[in-house]
Amino acid sequence: MKNFEKVTISTKIMAPLSLVWRAWTNPDHVVNWNFAADSWHCPSATSDFKIGGKFSYRMEAKDNSFGFDFKGEFTEIKPMESLAFQLDDDRRVWVSFEQQGDEVSLVEEFEAEEVNDLDFQKQGWNTILENFKIYVEDLCEIDKLHFEVFIEAPVDLVFRTMLEDKAYREWTSPFHPGSFFRGIWGEGEKILFIGPDENGNEGGMVSKVVRFIPNKQVSLEHYGLYHNGEEITEGPEVKIWAGSKEEYFFKERDNGTMLKVATDSNREYKEYFLDVWPKALQILKEICETNK
Repeated sequence: MKNFEKVTISTKIMAPLSLVWRAWTNPDHVVNWNFAADSWHCPSATSDFKIGGKFSYRMEAKDNSFGFDFKGEFTEIKPMESLAFQLDDDRRVWVSFEQQGDEVSLVEEFEAEEVNDLDFQKQGWNTILENFKIYVEDLCEIDKLHFEVFIEAPVDLVFRTMLEDKAYREWTSPFHPGSFFRGIWGEGEKILFIGPDENGNEGGMVSKVVRFIPNKQVSLEHYGLYHNGEEITEGPEVKIWAGSKEEYFFKERDNGTMLKVATDSNREYKEYFLDVWPKALQILKEICETNK
């Protein structure tokens, strides 16, 4: 095996460790940060994320003048802690992750190739790492999303149906099959919004009803995460969501009700909510109009 010279680079990212880990290891994220200059991009990425699994990240100039596949095999994976891989030219790379307060310290050590100048290589790898930092921290930003649906049913029926246990489980199924709430709809009350995973583990949000006006408005504030009976209200993972709002507004109209939803989302899940909320509201509409 060749003795390549090792280079170490590092950065600190203002984000929870779980998000940093997802953004580094999921190819859907990789395509958004894995390039060393603004004139380059990463049009595709594939990864079989396991020890012995292969990965391939396509790196190309935007003008199509040049491109190559950054390929290798994972040789070590310690979830939320470290990983290592070996490139097709036998060079090795080690990456470690550590939550330090509100930041994650990410250290990357790579074996330099023998063709290009060492400083040039370090600059390129540092640029990719800076892209990663910017991308992840941007995912933590909160955007306000708005949705609405007209339902041909009386406002009192829409209000009651939206919050009733059986209908709630049905109209929220696009978000997560098996979703339900545990708590009381009333001003000042705590509510848990829960969805079980394929193994039966319960996860979700810890929230408070901050405004409750029958047939007019429901306002929620999310302030924690829920996992298998534990309410987590402190820490970097919670900090992204703490204080985010979800509000429902009901307006009586001729022949029906206009329901408007305003909800906060961090940018990691923005596209997901833009896709799923309209589907959920369509189900609610069908339930109400069938039962009017």
